[in-house]
Amino acid sequence: MSKPKDATPADLQNLLGSDHPPRWWQRPTLWIGVATVVLLAGGWTWWQAQQQTKAAPVYVTEPLKKGDLTFTVAANGTLQPTRSVNIGSELSGTVKRVHVDVNDRIKAGQVLVELDTAKLMDQVTQSRAGLASAQAQLAQAGATVKEARATLARYEEVSRLSGGKVPSATELDTAKAALERAVASEAAARASVTEARAALATTETNLSKASIRSPINGVVLSRSVDPGNAVAASLQAVTLFSVAEDLTQLKLDVAVDEADVGAVKVDQKATFTVSAFPARRYPAVINRVAFGSTKTDNVVTYTTTLNVDNGDLSLRPGMTAAATIVARQAQGVLLVPNTALRFSPASGNGAAAANTSILSKLMPRPPRSGTKTAGTDRRGGGPRQIWVLQDGQPVAKPVKIGISDGRNTEVSGEGLSEGMAVITEQRSSASAP
Repeated sequence: MSKPKDATPADLQNLLGSDHPPRWWQRPTLWIGVATVVLLAGGWTWWQAQQQTKAAPVYVTEPLKKGDLTFTVAANGTLQPTRSVNIGSELSGTVKRVHVDVNDRIKAGQVLVELDTAKLMDQVTQSRAGLASAQAQLAQAGATVKEARATLARYEEVSRLSGGKVPSATELDTAKAALERAVASEAAARASVTEARAALATTETNLSKASIRSPINGVVLSRSVDPGNAVAASLQAVTLFSVAEDLTQLKLDVAVDEADVGAVKVDQKATFTVSAFPARRYPAVINRVAFGSTKTDNVVTYTTTLNVDNGDLSLRPGMTAAATIVARQAQGVLLVPNTALRFSPASGNGAAAANTSILSKLMPRPPRSGTKTAGTDRRGGGPRQIWVLQDGQPVAKPVKIGISDGRNTEVSGEGLSEGMAVITEQRSSASAP
Protein backbone atom coordinates (compact mmCIF):
# COMPACT_ATOMS: atom_id res chain seq x y z
CA MET A 1 0.00 0.00 0.00
CA SER A 2 1.40 3.32 -1.14
CA LYS A 3 1.85 6.36 1.18
CA PRO A 4 -0.72 9.07 0.59
CA LYS A 5 0.40 12.56 -0.67
CA ASP A 6 0.08 15.71 1.45
CA ALA A 7 -3.22 17.57 0.83
CA THR A 8 -2.96 21.05 -0.82
CA PRO A 9 -5.38 23.96 -0.21
CA ALA A 10 -6.72 23.46 -3.70
CA ASP A 11 -7.42 19.84 -2.87
CA LEU A 12 -9.16 20.90 0.32
CA GLN A 13 -11.22 23.44 -1.58
CA ASN A 14 -12.24 20.83 -4.09
CA LEU A 15 -13.05 18.44 -1.24
CA LEU A 16 -15.14 20.98 0.69
CA GLY A 17 -16.94 22.33 -2.37
CA SER A 18 -17.56 25.93 -3.73
CA ASP A 19 -20.37 26.79 -1.36
CA HIS A 20 -18.05 27.31 1.62
CA PRO A 21 -18.04 31.04 2.69
CA PRO A 22 -14.64 33.03 2.50
CA ARG A 23 -13.03 34.47 5.55
CA TRP A 24 -13.94 38.04 6.71
CA TRP A 25 -10.77 39.74 5.48
CA GLN A 26 -11.33 38.24 2.12
CA ARG A 27 -14.73 39.87 1.64
CA PRO A 28 -14.68 42.68 -1.05
CA THR A 29 -17.52 44.67 0.57
CA LEU A 30 -15.35 45.19 3.63
CA TRP A 31 -12.57 46.81 1.63
CA ILE A 32 -15.02 48.87 -0.40
CA GLY A 33 -16.52 50.25 2.82
CA VAL A 34 -13.07 50.97 4.26
CA ALA A 35 -12.07 52.78 1.07
CA THR A 36 -15.29 54.81 1.16
CA VAL A 37 -14.72 55.86 4.79
CA VAL A 38 -11.13 56.86 4.03
CA LEU A 39 -12.22 58.94 1.05
CA LEU A 40 -14.96 60.66 3.06
CA ALA A 41 -12.58 61.42 5.92
CA GLY A 42 -9.98 62.81 3.52
CA GLY A 43 -12.60 64.93 1.77
CA TRP A 44 -13.87 66.27 5.07
CA THR A 45 -10.36 67.11 6.19
CA TRP A 46 -9.61 68.87 2.87
CA TRP A 47 -12.89 70.82 3.07
CA GLN A 48 -12.16 71.92 6.63
CA ALA A 49 -8.68 73.06 5.59
CA GLN A 50 -10.17 75.04 2.70
CA GLN A 51 -12.72 76.67 4.99
CA GLN A 52 -10.03 77.65 7.46
CA THR A 53 -7.93 79.03 4.63
CA LYS A 54 -10.89 81.06 3.36
CA ALA A 55 -11.67 82.29 6.85
CA ALA A 56 -8.13 83.59 7.39
CA PRO A 57 -8.07 87.39 6.81
CA VAL A 58 -5.98 88.96 4.06
CA TYR A 59 -4.68 92.47 4.75
CA VAL A 60 -4.14 95.05 2.02
CA THR A 61 -1.16 97.22 2.94
CA GLU A 62 0.75 100.20 1.67
CA PRO A 63 4.24 101.16 2.77
CA LEU A 64 4.66 104.12 5.11
CA LYS A 65 6.51 106.63 2.99
CA LYS A 66 8.07 110.04 3.25
CA GLY A 67 7.12 112.88 0.98
CA ASP A 68 5.97 116.46 0.61
CA LEU A 69 2.42 117.51 1.33
CA THR A 70 0.59 120.72 0.49
CA PHE A 71 -2.67 121.80 2.07
CA THR A 72 -4.67 124.07 -0.23
CA VAL A 73 -7.89 126.02 0.09
CA ALA A 74 -10.15 126.40 -2.93
CA ALA A 75 -12.23 129.54 -3.45
CA ASN A 76 -13.97 131.33 -6.31
CA GLY A 77 -14.16 135.03 -6.98
CA THR A 78 -14.09 137.88 -9.48
CA LEU A 79 -11.24 139.99 -10.84
CA GLN A 80 -11.51 143.71 -10.19
CA PRO A 81 -9.30 146.77 -10.80
CA THR A 82 -7.21 147.81 -7.82
CA ARG A 83 -8.88 151.21 -8.07
CA SER A 84 -11.86 152.14 -10.19
CA VAL A 85 -13.83 155.40 -10.37
CA ASN A 86 -17.39 156.02 -11.50
CA ILE A 87 -17.42 159.40 -13.19
CA GLY A 88 -20.72 161.24 -13.22
CA SER A 89 -22.28 164.69 -13.48
CA GLU A 90 -23.38 166.88 -10.60
CA LEU A 91 -25.31 169.08 -13.03
CA SER A 92 -28.44 168.55 -15.02
CA GLY A 93 -28.37 169.42 -18.68
CA THR A 94 -27.97 168.17 -22.22
CA VAL A 95 -24.83 166.39 -23.40
CA LYS A 96 -23.15 168.42 -26.12
CA ARG A 97 -20.01 166.40 -26.86
CA VAL A 98 -18.47 163.06 -25.80
CA HIS A 99 -14.71 162.89 -26.33
CA VAL A 100 -13.83 159.29 -25.28
CA ASP A 101 -15.10 155.77 -25.73
CA VAL A 102 -14.66 152.35 -24.13
CA ASN A 103 -11.04 151.09 -23.87
CA ASP A 104 -9.63 154.58 -24.44
CA ARG A 105 -6.69 155.52 -22.23
CA ILE A 106 -7.23 158.83 -20.48
CA LYS A 107 -5.21 161.16 -18.28
CA ALA A 108 -6.11 163.07 -15.16
CA GLY A 109 -7.80 166.38 -16.06
CA GLN A 110 -8.75 165.28 -19.58
CA VAL A 111 -12.20 166.46 -20.71
CA LEU A 112 -14.49 163.48 -21.25
CA VAL A 113 -17.93 165.07 -21.75
CA GLU A 114 -19.19 168.61 -22.35
CA LEU A 115 -22.68 169.74 -21.38
CA ASP A 116 -24.62 172.56 -23.03
CA THR A 117 -23.50 175.74 -21.20
CA ALA A 118 -26.05 178.31 -22.48
CA LYS A 119 -28.03 178.40 -19.21
CA LEU A 120 -24.87 178.27 -17.12
CA MET A 121 -23.41 181.27 -18.98
CA ASP A 122 -26.61 183.22 -18.27
CA GLN A 123 -26.34 182.32 -14.60
CA VAL A 124 -22.74 183.52 -14.51
CA THR A 125 -23.73 186.84 -16.13
CA GLN A 126 -26.54 187.25 -13.63
CA SER A 127 -24.22 186.54 -10.73
CA ARG A 128 -21.68 189.06 -11.99
CA ALA A 129 -24.39 191.70 -12.25
CA GLY A 130 -25.53 190.89 -8.71
CA LEU A 131 -21.98 191.33 -7.48
CA ALA A 132 -21.65 194.71 -9.20
CA SER A 133 -24.94 195.85 -7.65
CA ALA A 134 -23.82 194.77 -4.20
CA GLN A 135 -20.52 196.58 -4.60
CA ALA A 136 -22.39 199.79 -5.61
CA GLN A 137 -24.62 199.49 -2.55
CA LEU A 138 -21.50 199.07 -0.41
CA ALA A 139 -20.01 202.27 -1.87
CA GLN A 140 -23.27 204.12 -1.22
CA ALA A 141 -23.38 202.86 2.35
CA GLY A 142 -19.79 203.99 2.83
CA ALA A 143 -20.67 207.50 1.67
CA THR A 144 -23.61 207.61 4.05
CA VAL A 145 -21.32 206.63 6.93
CA LYS A 146 -18.93 209.45 6.09
CA GLU A 147 -21.79 211.95 5.91
CA ALA A 148 -23.27 210.86 9.24
CA ARG A 149 -19.88 210.91 10.93
CA ALA A 150 -19.18 214.47 9.64
CA THR A 151 -22.58 215.69 10.80
CA LEU A 152 -22.05 214.28 14.28
CA ALA A 153 -18.60 215.87 14.43
CA ARG A 154 -20.03 219.35 13.60
CA TYR A 155 -22.71 219.03 16.26
CA GLU A 156 -20.18 218.06 18.86
CA GLU A 157 -17.90 221.00 17.92
CA VAL A 158 -20.77 223.51 18.14
CA SER A 159 -21.81 222.08 21.49
CA ARG A 160 -18.24 222.49 22.76
CA LEU A 161 -17.97 226.12 21.58
CA SER A 162 -21.39 227.09 22.97
CA GLY A 163 -20.80 225.42 26.28
CA GLY A 164 -23.47 222.86 25.62
CA LYS A 165 -26.21 225.34 24.82
CA VAL A 166 -26.57 224.41 21.17
CA PRO A 167 -27.42 222.09 19.56
CA SER A 168 -29.92 220.43 21.81
CA ALA A 169 -29.41 217.01 23.32
CA THR A 170 -32.08 215.61 21.04
CA GLU A 171 -30.24 216.73 17.94
CA LEU A 172 -27.01 215.18 19.21
CA ASP A 173 -28.75 211.88 19.90
CA THR A 174 -30.32 211.94 16.44
CA ALA A 175 -26.91 212.52 14.81
CA LYS A 176 -25.36 209.62 16.75
CA ALA A 177 -28.20 207.29 15.80
CA ALA A 178 -27.87 208.28 12.15
CA LEU A 179 -24.17 207.38 12.24
CA GLU A 180 -24.85 203.98 13.80
CA ARG A 181 -27.52 203.23 11.16
CA ALA A 182 -25.09 204.21 8.41
CA VAL A 183 -22.38 201.91 9.83
CA ALA A 184 -24.88 199.04 10.02
CA SER A 185 -25.99 199.66 6.45
CA GLU A 186 -22.38 199.59 5.35
CA ALA A 187 -21.85 196.23 7.09
CA ALA A 188 -24.98 194.82 5.41
CA ALA A 189 -23.79 196.08 2.03
CA ARG A 190 -20.39 194.47 2.62
CA ALA A 191 -22.12 191.16 3.46
CA SER A 192 -24.20 191.46 0.30
CA VAL A 193 -20.98 191.84 -1.68
CA THR A 194 -19.59 188.67 -0.08
CA GLU A 195 -22.82 186.80 -0.86
CA ALA A 196 -22.84 188.01 -4.46
CA ARG A 197 -19.20 187.03 -4.86
CA ALA A 198 -19.99 183.51 -3.51
CA ALA A 199 -22.95 183.20 -5.88
CA LEU A 200 -20.69 184.16 -8.77
CA ALA A 201 -18.10 181.59 -7.70
CA THR A 202 -20.81 178.91 -7.56
CA THR A 203 -22.06 179.67 -11.05
CA GLU A 204 -18.52 179.76 -12.39
CA THR A 205 -17.84 176.39 -10.70
CA ASN A 206 -20.98 174.98 -12.28
CA LEU A 207 -19.82 176.29 -15.61
CA SER A 208 -16.46 174.55 -15.18
CA LYS A 209 -18.23 171.32 -14.22
CA ALA A 210 -20.08 171.39 -17.50
CA SER A 211 -16.79 170.06 -18.85
CA ILE A 212 -16.54 166.69 -17.07
CA ARG A 213 -12.90 165.72 -16.54
CA SER A 214 -11.17 162.52 -15.46
CA PRO A 215 -9.84 162.53 -11.90
CA ILE A 216 -7.25 159.79 -12.58
CA ASN A 217 -5.12 158.24 -15.27
CA GLY A 218 -6.66 155.03 -16.50
CA VAL A 219 -8.74 153.13 -19.03
CA VAL A 220 -12.43 153.61 -19.79
CA LEU A 221 -14.26 150.39 -18.88
CA SER A 222 -17.82 151.45 -19.63
CA ARG A 223 -19.70 154.40 -21.14
CA SER A 224 -23.37 155.19 -20.69
CA VAL A 225 -23.80 158.56 -22.41
CA ASP A 226 -24.12 159.90 -25.96
CA PRO A 227 -24.43 163.38 -27.43
CA GLY A 228 -27.94 164.72 -27.05
CA ASN A 229 -28.74 162.70 -23.92
CA ALA A 230 -30.38 164.59 -21.09
CA VAL A 231 -28.57 164.29 -17.77
CA ALA A 232 -30.82 164.64 -14.73
CA ALA A 233 -28.80 164.93 -11.52
CA SER A 234 -30.96 164.63 -8.42
CA LEU A 235 -29.77 163.43 -5.00
CA GLN A 236 -26.75 161.61 -6.44
CA ALA A 237 -24.48 162.05 -9.39
CA VAL A 238 -25.38 160.27 -12.59
CA THR A 239 -22.71 157.73 -13.61
CA LEU A 240 -21.47 158.38 -17.14
CA PHE A 241 -18.17 156.43 -17.23
CA SER A 242 -16.44 153.71 -15.27
CA VAL A 243 -12.66 154.13 -15.30
CA ALA A 244 -9.97 151.73 -14.02
CA GLU A 245 -6.77 153.31 -12.87
CA ASP A 246 -4.26 150.60 -13.87
CA LEU A 247 -5.14 147.31 -15.55
CA THR A 248 -1.60 145.95 -15.19
CA GLN A 249 -2.38 145.40 -11.49
CA LEU A 250 -5.68 143.74 -10.57
CA LYS A 251 -7.21 142.33 -7.42
CA LEU A 252 -9.08 139.06 -7.02
CA ASP A 253 -11.83 138.98 -4.40
CA VAL A 254 -12.63 135.38 -3.45
CA ALA A 255 -15.10 133.95 -0.92
CA VAL A 256 -13.33 131.66 1.57
CA ASP A 257 -15.50 129.23 3.53
CA GLU A 258 -15.63 129.67 7.29
CA ALA A 259 -14.17 126.18 7.74
CA ASP A 260 -11.02 127.21 5.86
CA VAL A 261 -10.56 130.85 6.84
CA GLY A 262 -8.45 129.92 9.86
CA ALA A 263 -5.74 128.56 7.56
CA VAL A 264 -5.70 131.60 5.25
CA LYS A 265 -3.29 134.43 6.07
CA VAL A 266 -1.83 137.54 4.48
CA ASP A 267 1.18 137.02 2.14
CA GLN A 268 0.27 133.40 1.36
CA LYS A 269 0.73 132.44 -2.27
CA ALA A 270 -2.03 131.25 -4.54
CA THR A 271 -2.79 130.39 -8.14
CA PHE A 272 -5.98 130.73 -10.15
CA THR A 273 -7.47 129.98 -13.53
CA VAL A 274 -10.04 131.74 -15.69
CA SER A 275 -12.34 130.30 -18.31
CA ALA A 276 -10.69 132.32 -21.08
CA PHE A 277 -7.34 130.54 -20.49
CA PRO A 278 -8.15 127.22 -18.76
CA ALA A 279 -4.66 125.78 -19.28
CA ARG A 280 -2.86 128.74 -17.72
CA ARG A 281 -2.37 129.24 -13.98
CA TYR A 282 -1.85 132.80 -12.81
CA PRO A 283 0.09 133.56 -9.61
CA ALA A 284 -1.32 135.74 -6.85
CA VAL A 285 -0.56 136.81 -3.27
CA ILE A 286 -3.07 137.35 -0.47
CA ASN A 287 -3.29 141.01 0.50
CA ARG A 288 -6.21 141.06 2.94
CA VAL A 289 -8.51 138.64 4.77
CA ALA A 290 -11.73 140.37 5.82
CA PHE A 291 -13.00 140.07 9.38
CA GLY A 292 -16.54 140.79 8.27
CA SER A 293 -18.51 137.83 7.01
CA THR A 294 -20.99 137.36 4.17
CA LYS A 295 -23.90 134.94 4.52
CA THR A 296 -25.48 133.55 1.37
CA ASP A 297 -27.98 130.65 1.47
CA ASN A 298 -26.87 129.87 5.05
CA VAL A 299 -23.25 129.61 3.92
CA VAL A 300 -20.83 131.92 5.74
CA THR A 301 -17.82 133.15 3.78
CA TYR A 302 -15.10 135.73 4.25
CA THR A 303 -13.91 137.94 1.40
CA THR A 304 -10.20 137.51 0.76
CA THR A 305 -8.35 139.89 -1.58
CA LEU A 306 -5.41 138.70 -3.70
CA ASN A 307 -3.03 140.91 -5.66
CA VAL A 308 -2.60 139.90 -9.30
CA ASP A 309 0.08 140.97 -11.80
CA ASN A 310 -1.51 141.53 -15.20
CA GLY A 311 1.44 142.90 -17.09
CA ASP A 312 0.43 141.23 -20.36
CA LEU A 313 -3.19 142.50 -20.02
CA SER A 314 -4.56 139.01 -20.67
CA LEU A 315 -6.92 139.32 -17.70
CA ARG A 316 -9.95 141.60 -17.72
CA PRO A 317 -12.02 143.02 -14.88
CA GLY A 318 -15.15 140.99 -14.18
CA MET A 319 -13.65 137.60 -15.08
CA THR A 320 -14.64 134.72 -12.78
CA ALA A 321 -11.61 132.96 -11.32
CA ALA A 322 -11.11 129.67 -9.46
CA ALA A 323 -8.30 130.17 -6.95
CA THR A 324 -6.20 127.65 -5.04
CA ILE A 325 -4.51 129.08 -1.95
CA VAL A 326 -1.43 127.31 -0.59
CA ALA A 327 -2.21 127.42 3.13
CA ARG A 328 0.45 125.06 4.51
CA GLN A 329 3.31 122.94 3.22
CA ALA A 330 5.13 120.02 4.84
CA GLN A 331 8.33 118.55 3.41
CA GLY A 332 9.90 115.18 4.15
CA VAL A 333 7.12 113.97 6.45
CA LEU A 334 5.63 110.50 6.92
CA LEU A 335 2.49 110.01 4.85
CA VAL A 336 -0.32 107.46 5.11
CA PRO A 337 -3.43 107.07 2.95
CA ASN A 338 -6.56 108.44 4.54
CA THR A 339 -8.10 104.96 4.36
CA ALA A 340 -5.48 103.76 6.86
CA LEU A 341 -6.78 106.22 9.45
CA ARG A 342 -10.27 104.79 9.08
CA PHE A 343 -9.23 101.10 9.23
CA SER A 344 -9.89 98.83 12.21
CA PRO A 345 -9.53 95.00 12.14
CA ALA A 346 -12.75 92.98 11.78
CA SER A 347 -13.36 89.99 14.09
CA GLY A 348 -15.31 86.71 13.51
CA ASN A 349 -15.32 84.01 10.85
CA GLY A 350 -14.48 84.60 7.23
CA ALA A 351 -18.07 85.06 6.04
CA ALA A 352 -18.86 87.48 8.86
CA ALA A 353 -15.66 89.40 8.22
CA ALA A 354 -16.46 89.60 4.53
CA ASN A 355 -20.00 90.77 5.23
CA THR A 356 -18.67 93.32 7.72
CA SER A 357 -16.19 94.57 5.15
CA ILE A 358 -18.89 94.91 2.48
CA LEU A 359 -21.33 96.64 4.85
CA SER A 360 -18.62 99.00 6.07
CA LYS A 361 -18.11 100.13 2.47
CA LEU A 362 -21.80 100.56 1.75
CA MET A 363 -22.87 102.24 5.00
CA PRO A 364 -21.70 105.79 5.75
CA ARG A 365 -19.27 106.19 8.60
CA PRO A 366 -19.94 108.62 11.45
CA PRO A 367 -17.34 111.38 11.76
CA ARG A 368 -14.48 110.62 14.09
CA SER A 369 -12.75 113.12 16.33
CA GLY A 370 -9.83 114.75 14.55
CA THR A 371 -10.61 113.13 11.19
CA LYS A 372 -9.07 115.10 8.33
CA THR A 373 -11.47 115.70 5.50
CA ALA A 374 -10.52 116.93 2.08
CA GLY A 375 -10.35 120.66 2.00
CA THR A 376 -9.88 121.16 5.76
CA ASP A 377 -6.80 121.56 7.89
CA ARG A 378 -6.73 119.82 11.24
CA ARG A 379 -3.68 121.44 12.76
CA GLY A 380 -2.73 119.96 16.11
CA GLY A 381 -5.01 116.93 15.61
CA GLY A 382 -5.69 114.68 18.59
CA PRO A 383 -4.18 111.21 19.04
CA ARG A 384 -5.24 108.60 16.50
CA GLN A 385 -3.95 105.20 15.49
CA ILE A 386 -3.00 103.23 12.44
CA TRP A 387 -2.58 99.47 12.05
CA VAL A 388 0.63 97.97 10.71
CA LEU A 389 1.29 94.37 9.71
CA GLN A 390 4.00 92.71 11.84
CA ASP A 391 4.68 88.94 11.58
CA GLY A 392 1.38 88.54 9.76
CA GLN A 393 -0.65 90.16 12.56
CA PRO A 394 -2.14 93.68 12.76
CA VAL A 395 -0.54 95.89 15.41
CA ALA A 396 -1.95 99.29 16.43
CA LYS A 397 0.40 102.30 16.37
CA PRO A 398 -0.67 105.59 18.00
CA VAL A 399 -0.04 108.59 15.75
CA LYS A 400 -0.60 112.32 15.69
CA ILE A 401 -2.04 113.60 12.43
CA GLY A 402 -1.08 116.77 10.61
CA ILE A 403 -2.27 118.29 7.37
CA SER A 404 -3.92 116.41 4.52
CA ASP A 405 -4.50 116.91 0.83
CA GLY A 406 -7.63 114.74 0.80
CA ARG A 407 -5.79 111.53 -0.15
CA ASN A 408 -2.77 111.36 2.14
CA THR A 409 -2.27 112.64 5.68
CA GLU A 410 0.85 113.63 7.58
CA VAL A 411 1.47 111.44 10.65
CA SER A 412 4.07 111.36 13.41
CA GLY A 413 4.67 109.27 16.49
CA GLU A 414 7.00 106.89 18.26
CA GLY A 415 7.86 103.61 16.59
CA LEU A 416 7.05 104.80 13.08
CA SER A 417 9.59 104.28 10.33
CA GLU A 418 9.59 104.57 6.60
CA GLY A 419 8.59 101.37 4.82
CA MET A 420 6.31 99.94 7.51
CA ALA A 421 3.36 97.99 6.06
CA VAL A 422 0.33 100.11 6.90
CA ILE A 423 -2.99 98.27 6.65
CA THR A 424 -5.62 100.02 4.57
CA GLU A 425 -8.19 97.22 4.11
CA GLN A 426 -9.06 93.73 5.36
CA ARG A 427 -10.43 91.00 3.06
CA SER A 428 -11.20 87.32 3.37
CA SER A 429 -9.28 84.73 1.33
CA ALA A 430 -12.43 84.00 -0.67
CA SER A 431 -12.77 87.58 -1.79
CA ALA A 432 -9.06 88.14 -2.36
CA PRO A 433 -8.07 88.23 -6.02
